[in-house]
Amino acid sequence: MDIWITVKIAIKALISNKMRAFLTMLGIIIGVGSVISMIAIANGAKESLNANIQANGTNVLMIFASSSQKRGGVHMGRSESIQTLTPDDAEAIVENCKSVRYASPQIRQVARTIYKTQNWSTAILGGNEDYFDIRSWKTVSGRTFTKNEVTSAAKVCVIGSVVVENLFGNANPIGETIRVNKIPFKVIGVLETKGQSGFGGNMDDIVVIPYTTVMQRFYKKSYIRMMMCSATDKETVNSAKDEISNLLRQRHRIPKGGEDDFDIRTQEDMLKMAEETSKFLSLLLGSIASVSLLVGGIGIMNIMLVSVTERIREIGIRMAVGAKRKDILLQFITEAVVLSIIGGLMGVGLGYLIAWFISALAKWKTLVSMNSIILSISFSFAIGLFFGLYPAWRASKLDPIEALRQE
Repeated sequence: MDIWITVKIAIKALISNKMRAFLTMLGIIIGVGSVISMIAIANGAKESLNANIQANGTNVLMIFASSSQKRGGVHMGRSESIQTLTPDDAEAIVENCKSVRYASPQIRQVARTIYKTQNWSTAILGGNEDYFDIRSWKTVSGRTFTKNEVTSAAKVCVIGSVVVENLFGNANPIGETIRVNKIPFKVIGVLETKGQSGFGGNMDDIVVIPYTTVMQRFYKKSYIRMMMCSATDKETVNSAKDEISNLLRQRHRIPKGGEDDFDIRTQEDMLKMAEETSKFLSLLLGSIASVSLLVGGIGIMNIMLVSVTERIREIGIRMAVGAKRKDILLQFITEAVVLSIIGGLMGVGLGYLIAWFISALAKWKTLVSMNSIILSISFSFAIGLFFGLYPAWRASKLDPIEALRQE
């Protein structure tokens, strides 16, 4: 029997039972849709992280305060109460580490900003005059703060485009005064647009203030939880990491063989960690999706067995007019494969829809790859072939005489 004739017969058989066919394909549709959307989210996150590294530079290092103590054999890790880093550490790093060009404390708070009748809750970042060079942030208008303004804990700020939009609309914010937790700050600059970060945050929804001002007015602690440094170039990142580690161990009086009370991460380290997390989530979601595909495959087997039972007389007639057992086998396998592939194609459409919905609702970048589509369709084909084989084998083993006796 010609394969295309077999495909036409299979499609005609499915059309004659549209609702039953759709319900049978539902497991495949959900499974494939889950795979497509999951890979799209992972690809989007990976691309965003790569874009962030390019935007921030590959020579950025992040230093976090962490605990060297263990409790029950477990590291206590990072906490707001850990007091192992100070602003003096940042100054010492610039002065003593040859591979480091800039270093800045970073303090992050959330506060409400007010301008006239408008108010907006946003992230407050405290840094020094080099913070903008470390983060590769430029201003589209105005300027960044100076070393004197940092030293004197001046009440000045540089704001992102989202804050401008929500507080000032189309008005020029330079020279205006906004209130951050009821404290007045003069706007001296507006940052260029950066967009979403790889972790889902908006880098434009931000107010940057001298860290000394943040510590005096909001934070009111002598220690910090994080510093950011910039190596002289991307080739000296590892050298800078070693120099910083040696200096901090010396400053913090950590004995030889003792564990660090800080954690240094490069942009590449952060990307690797995010990729590992993405792979874990992909594996987890893939396992869930595979269950849906397995259920869909069982559904296909079930409905094909029912179809064989319903069409016993038709099978007998086909055999009586010359159809061979391999033709019957091919016919029912084709029906199972066509059913699975159509479900796979519908699942691809569902995956696109889920990815678009997540991107629009959560503002999270998604990227549907051709490889994921090919993988999903191939898997659908394999599901149909595997689960359709037994019903097709049963159909081909029917005795033609006994089949013709069926009503």
